[in-house]
Amino acid sequence: MVEEKRRGRPRDEQVDGRILDAALELVLAEGYDRFSPDGVAAKAGVAKTTLYRRWPTKDHLILAVVTRMQNEVEVTDTGDLPRDLTRYLDEIAAGLNRMRKAGRPQLAGDQSAGLIAEIAAAAARHADIGAVVRQMFALRNKVPIGLLARARERGDLPEDVDPEVLFEQLAGALYYRVLITGSPIGPAYVQRLVTTALSATPAANRRKS
Repeated sequence: MVEEKRRGRPRDEQVDGRILDAALELVLAEGYDRFSPDGVAAKAGVAKTTLYRRWPTKDHLILAVVTRMQNEVEVTDTGDLPRDLTRYLDEIAAGLNRMRKAGRPQLAGDQSAGLIAEIAAAAARHADIGAVVRQMFALRNKVPIGLLARARERGDLPEDVDPEVLFEQLAGALYYRVLITGSPIGPAYVQRLVTTALSATPAANRRKS
């Protein structure tokens, strides 16, 4: 008689939450270089083996933290497209600013990309990390792209506007500023970004006669 294989114990979501809470606090305080999964395990009060079974490297752990940060940003659809886009991109910009300041005091004129650059570098160096990053963004981006698709369906965007491309133009501008130019991405910039993007689709052209 063949014995049925025992299933492993299911993951404890409370343990996951404690680890990710501790990881977020430490990575923002210490930055990428000084961040240590062992320190996270100690702060969360879990065994190192418990942490490493879930996230085998610090890159995987940091990505889990970033994923949760992104998933906590709500995408509201009130029917007011400029307002909804501005609200969402403001939240994304705030999260990016937190990550670019991780581990160091923010001095006037500091244009470092900080933790964001480290994540991009890890994704480029390691295929498995890159796959996790792409999956994270693919899943998350479905939500704002859906917002744009619904706006197109109700006539607030022209029928020939591609929601995915429009979103890439908006979100890509934020990452370009963080990773390349180092320019600020505060509320004033987000407002200009949304206004400029939507001005290419004026109200007079949004519904075909």
